Amino acid sequence: MGDAGEGLIDADDRIQERMEELARARAEKRAPEVRDPDLLRTIESLRLARVDLQRQLESATQERRRVFVADAIAEIDRRLAEASARARQGGSQ
Repeated sequence: MGDAGEGLIDADDRIQERMEELARARAEKRAPEVRDPDLLRTIESLRLARVDLQRQLESATQERRRVFVADAIAEIDRRLAEASARARQGGSQ
């Protein structure tokens, strides 16, 4: 029974993460077009890195690894927010 409860919690977490990804994607679609190709590459690279790290987090079994990957995701999110803000301001600084 304990395993089933953990599975539900994991599924709940994945659903929440997916909802956040969809909300982020909708917000990015509303963002103005970025004319700086370097900034576009940076943003796309960060998005791909986040997807990869999210997969690693979901498959990590050791708590120390989970903390490490979660910290890396937080850093990617910070950098992505920074790059997105620069894009909304009209490109590079």
